[in-house]
Amino acid sequence: MNAVLHSKWFPFVALFLSNIFMTFAWYRHLKFKDHQSLGAAIFASWGLAFWEYCIAVPANRFGFEHFSLYQLKIAQEIITLIVFAGFAFFYFQTRPQWNHLAAFACLIGAVGFTFLPSK
Repeated sequence: MNAVLHSKWFPFVALFLSNIFMTFAWYRHLKFKDHQSLGAAIFASWGLAFWEYCIAVPANRFGFEHFSLYQLKIAQEIITLIVFAGFAFFYFQTRPQWNHLAAFACLIGAVGFTFLPSK
């Protein structure tokens, strides 16, 4: 198990899982806004966010052994967008428009630039 935590892939898999929790915490309640009070939505979101933090903190801690702080953050952002796009498509049955896809392509470019050698 220790070798898994210290692998280069662990942070990305863990960030992907943590983002699933966070996306549900931030956006799930929008589907139930007519049936759920704001206070209940906040409480439920905090419950989900707890699990997100339990996964994201180790992902960043062990990821920092192999990647810079900037690399971790920008990778996390692209993972967030991938998870969000899947969530929006499957949970809310919405499709991205051309401008959303163009913005997504720009962010993928940002990830590419982040992982280029700096010297």
